[in-house]
Amino acid sequence: MTAETPVVADSGTAIQDAIAKLFGPDGRADPYTPARVLREAGRVHETPLGHKVLTRYEDCSAVLSTTAWSHAEEAGMMHPTVSPEDAPEELPTSFLWMEPPDHTRLRNLVTKGFTPRMVTRLRPRIEQLTEQLVDNALEAGEFDLVEMIAYPLPLIIACELIGVPEEAYGQVHQWSQDLARGFDHDYTLPEESLRARSTASRGFMAYFRELLNERRVRPADDLLSALSQVEDRGDVLTEQELLATCITTFVAGHETTANLIGTGMLRLLRNPDQIEAMRARPGLTEYAPDELLRLEPSVQITTRAATRPITVAGHDFEPGEGVVILINSANRDDAAFTDPDRTDVSRYADRMKPPNKHLGFSLGIHYCLGAPLALLEMEVLLDVLLRKVRTLELRSEEPPFKPNVVIRGLEALPAAFKA
Repeated sequence: MTAETPVVADSGTAIQDAIAKLFGPDGRADPYTPARVLREAGRVHETPLGHKVLTRYEDCSAVLSTTAWSHAEEAGMMHPTVSPEDAPEELPTSFLWMEPPDHTRLRNLVTKGFTPRMVTRLRPRIEQLTEQLVDNALEAGEFDLVEMIAYPLPLIIACELIGVPEEAYGQVHQWSQDLARGFDHDYTLPEESLRARSTASRGFMAYFRELLNERRVRPADDLLSALSQVEDRGDVLTEQELLATCITTFVAGHETTANLIGTGMLRLLRNPDQIEAMRARPGLTEYAPDELLRLEPSVQITTRAATRPITVAGHDFEPGEGVVILINSANRDDAAFTDPDRTDVSRYADRMKPPNKHLGFSLGIHYCLGAPLALLEMEVLLDVLLRKVRTLELRSEEPPFKPNVVIRGLEALPAAFKA
């Protein structure tokens, strides 16, 4: 695009149709085609709700990489039906929607309880659980991969990590799904979804408050106990911050990873040559999860708001003016990735010539704290599948997707395994 090209494209029918499909329920199975239409038509567009939308990797990564753009305004941009007074209970997102200095303070404290050592020591348990789940799938022969593997694996690991007892797995799983659905824009959600989000948020807060009180009396070897004890120069997490952090950690570590496993496995089942590539080079399982997340990001879009006058994509933004970042578009920008729609599990294996970082975990200060755990769970699953499963088959050409726009994932994935 030349400097003279208009940055806000004309509101042609094709562009409006692409925006409607991308943000509507019909775009869940394939949001990437309408995203490509927008990306090729221009660097920035405007939605019917008045939000500017960035489509290209250069612009999206520039916004995500700097604190000149704030994530703290997402509640106001995406959830206008929630008052600021109710937000702590209705939208408990902890440091996810904060900026320095509060973001720095909370993230530093949480990092003390979510150390690389804690993630590394989970590997044997992840391997044990994954083998059990794959064995169950092999015994069934034909099964729903989402129900039998994609959800149980990150759900159980997240519960064990945080300290949620087994009898509560079903309840927290339902709350997590309702919260994930509620990350979509309020004006696009049916009334029952808004009510379910409120019930889930308040249910989570009450439940983790009860667990926290138990841990204060009887500390355990879990994240909840660790977070309740972290301290940095006399600073500690308040109860509200701790509870919101537990909820954010749980939903991010469970729902988004389940979606990565589901959509990642769908992509591999549709590209069996890539499964064979990993059989030939088992070391590729370490790098394949990043490629799968580039192609199928669990978080499809995010928002930022300008903190000062700034120009991006040739458009001048005033302080407080927001943008919607199309991660699903940026990750497939051919200006940033060679042959971007092709699945290549070796793409991130070349340490000498690494490709651009995908935006599936964001960039900058909001880079996902749980990224190592999500990648580890997917890597272990691929290792176990290659070792135990001879034949992997897709049993539905068009498996159903959930209606979610922001956090995208499969409703079900009919598959068949043979040992």
